[in-house]
Amino acid sequence: MGFRDRREKRQEEREAFGRGGSANRFQMRQKLISIGDDYWIENEDGERVFRVDGKAMRLRKTLDLEDAHGNQICRIQTRVLHIRDSMAIEDPDGEQLALVHKALVSPLRDRWKVDLAEGDDWKVQGNIIDHEYEIEADGRKIAEVSKKWFRVRDTYGVEVAPGENSALVLGVTVAVDTMVHPEN
Repeated sequence: MGFRDRREKRQEEREAFGRGGSANRFQMRQKLISIGDDYWIENEDGERVFRVDGKAMRLRKTLDLEDAHGNQICRIQTRVLHIRDSMAIEDPDGEQLALVHKALVSPLRDRWKVDLAEGDDWKVQGNIIDHEYEIEADGRKIAEVSKKWFRVRDTYGVEVAPGENSALVLGVTVAVDTMVHPEN
């Protein structure tokens, strides 16, 4: 990849992400005290568009991503008997859409992998613990997660590139957050 290619890639990212970009923006604000980890995901206009419904009293950590009307979009659930932490994202019919798991070797930075049922696998890398990371597919950024835009505790933003499946990206973000912060 030459300098021109890198410059063009950065220009495309600036057009999609950041202030004035065309990315879909969401704000995730986790409830501090709740039974079952319930919280809302709002769009950039402050409208509640998705709800994460944590299921209490289950053997496996289970979260449902629902639309604003309560219709289930996907289920995010821990997988047992795996060598490393992993969570599966399934559609309402129980078909697996993605498997999110920590990379085996990540010496310099936090890295996670998303094995998709269809399409190229995604890479999640950056400072996962502090909510400062990117999701990439085939070398291009499809989402950016950042806490730097907010001063409120347990609030962070997710920018999703135009044309990407926002619900799946948010499901991956919820899965990664749940595995990194299991006490929440």
